[in-house]
Amino acid sequence: MNRNILRRFGQILVSLVIQWLCIFVSAGTIEWQWPWILLALSILILIINGFLLPPELIEERGKKKEDAKKWDKVLTKIGIIPMLGVSVISGLDYRFAWSGQLHVSIYIAGLILYFASSIFVTWSMVSNKFFSTMVRIQMDRDHQVASRGPYRFIRHPGYLGFILMMTAMPLALGSLYALTMSALSAILFVVRTAMEDATLSTELQGYSEYAKSVRYRLVPYIW
Repeated sequence: MNRNILRRFGQILVSLVIQWLCIFVSAGTIEWQWPWILLALSILILIINGFLLPPELIEERGKKKEDAKKWDKVLTKIGIIPMLGVSVISGLDYRFAWSGQLHVSIYIAGLILYFASSIFVTWSMVSNKFFSTMVRIQMDRDHQVASRGPYRFIRHPGYLGFILMMTAMPLALGSLYALTMSALSAILFVVRTAMEDATLSTELQGYSEYAKSVRYRLVPYIW
């Protein structure tokens, strides 16, 4: 196992630890069942990904990317704010009962949506061996247009999956207030989608032709 794959595993582990520390510290307790259920679900998804994702894709996602677009580096850093914001606000919401006691069906619906949208992201990654963490033209990997799987229907299915995941997480934790962070994350993904799409159209051979056959960037029949 090379160091880029190990680095990716380390990145994921650190991200999970920070995210759930934010939840439990802001909640002021670890005796809260829904974050533990959500964490177990997240670990299950990671195990599934470990079996399904090809090593070269995991390596790409773990390597340092000096040639990544500068604007994407900025957007990625800003994107940390809503990601952690969901955790912190959800925890505070639980501590101070801002949203009150929601019906259990909302929690369950959130968990189902979280799992389904995560699997949709996994499908996107399996269908696109160039699914990187940063926007870059991967000339070192003979970058080609992805057109299989969900890419037959929309041009950026992974981003749609991430938006749905960020929407599902507050529901699974019972926080209506944390949905504000989900909305901010969705806006950032829309901006990133537009800028990445423009980059691929001008810099990746064959993408303009692909965009003519697959009309929608993010949401079918809308955009």
